[in-house]
Amino acid sequence: MSAQTLFRTGAALTATGISFGAFGAHALRARFPDMADKSHASWMTGSSYLIYNGLALMAISAHPSVALGMRRYKTAAGLIFGGTAVFSGSIFALVLWRDQVAKVLGPITPLGGLAMIAGYIALAL
Repeated sequence: MSAQTLFRTGAALTATGISFGAFGAHALRARFPDMADKSHASWMTGSSYLIYNGLALMAISAHPSVALGMRRYKTAAGLIFGGTAVFSGSIFALVLWRDQVAKVLGPITPLGGLAMIAGYIALAL
């Protein structure tokens, strides 16, 4: 993954997180009036993680080692991106379609979190 691709991926995650956060703040309750506060908070957590990790990917793209193609940074970026997509995506699906997807996606959400953590540990090593 090139620095430019990494930056664009981070920007796309951040834009998606902001959009989903705005939807959560302004339209989610109108569309689902019986939504529990816990579900709403979960939605906002998912959008926050998109934003945080998108910004992190943008910052990682500026590291000189990314331009040199160091494998550690590519691995870390892939884990952070993939983990974020799984973590936030499964939360959004659980909020919207809990009854249909809970058995499948409920156990997957923590795996996304573990992938994100592994990505940051890869950066630290």
